Amino acid sequence: MTTSTSTEPAARRGSDYARLSRRIAEAGLFERRPGRYALRIALTLGAFVAGWVVVALVGDSWWQVPLAVVMAVATTQVAFLGHDAGHRQMFRRRGPSEAAGLVAGNLAVGLSYGWWVDKHNRHHANPNHTDEDPDVGAGALVWTYEQATATRGLSRWMARRQAWLFFPLLLLEGLALHVASVQALVGREPDGRWRVPMRHRAVEALLLAAHAAGYLGLLFAVMSPAKVLLFVAVHQGLWGLYMGCSFAPNHKGMPMPTADDDELDYLRKQVLTSRNVRGGRFVDLALGGLNYQIEHHLFPNMPRANLRRARPLVMAYCAEQGVPYAETGLFESYRQALAHLHDVGRPLRAA
Repeated sequence: MTTSTSTEPAARRGSDYARLSRRIAEAGLFERRPGRYALRIALTLGAFVAGWVVVALVGDSWWQVPLAVVMAVATTQVAFLGHDAGHRQMFRRRGPSEAAGLVAGNLAVGLSYGWWVDKHNRHHANPNHTDEDPDVGAGALVWTYEQATATRGLSRWMARRQAWLFFPLLLLEGLALHVASVQALVGREPDGRWRVPMRHRAVEALLLAAHAAGYLGLLFAVMSPAKVLLFVAVHQGLWGLYMGCSFAPNHKGMPMPTADDDELDYLRKQVLTSRNVRGGRFVDLALGGLNYQIEHHLFPNMPRANLRRARPLVMAYCAEQGVPYAETGLFESYRQALAHLHDVGRPLRAA
């Protein structure tokens, strides 16, 4: 699926984003929210630590299964803090942002902050671009007809049925993120260069090791091996499912630019490929502010709390410029994403 371009002259398009940025700046929406973030960090990390304390106190009990569900939610909320830190929404300076990201990502969640920032920045630069966005590269799922027809064997069998397999596969996303983090830390190119650039590789490795030791050490100290395996399966599976369900509504099923659409300006590149999700304060909390995906992509370093206030300004400006602004409910966003996956597999089913 290819983005349709506007017929406005290119010269005019080049200033569209600048005009919108001035409106946002005049509304004070680029200002940091230190008090709001201090409260959010305290409550999120406090709940996260408290949850692990309860796990330790409950001990060798089957009540650990519902606790694993609770901890999957808490872990995802901490991961959202790492996302905000990676975009410097909390602090203007790189140092504090990286420190927060390393603690939230590597130590608390077990996810490489440096790997994620590199991958996520490439996604933000060219969202949904079939050649440039790592989030739509062929893998367990395929996102274009070309990727689908290139599959073979088990991958082809999965591509035919991928809409049905989408949510079950997300149960493995947590494991995949841990594996990718380790691979990013140790992976090298044939010429010896590191495959993924990282500013603090040794620190990241140390923090990931500390996470693994603390996580497994605590569980084995208070539970039998069978209950540990069950806890890990539920916790990691639901964490991956929650993460996937938080990011899937944002771009899946939206236009996918190709090299032929590289003339799109920044405003249209970000708006046309993104989808907002309605739902009020509960959805804001549940999705970590990612439901304001259009505003987030236009202004990645805007504090999460300001995205809701930016939405009507961005929506009105897009209407002025004749730029389609996609917004839907949560379940409809999943329906659109699954419909796209199902459509991509159609040539294989027809064959």
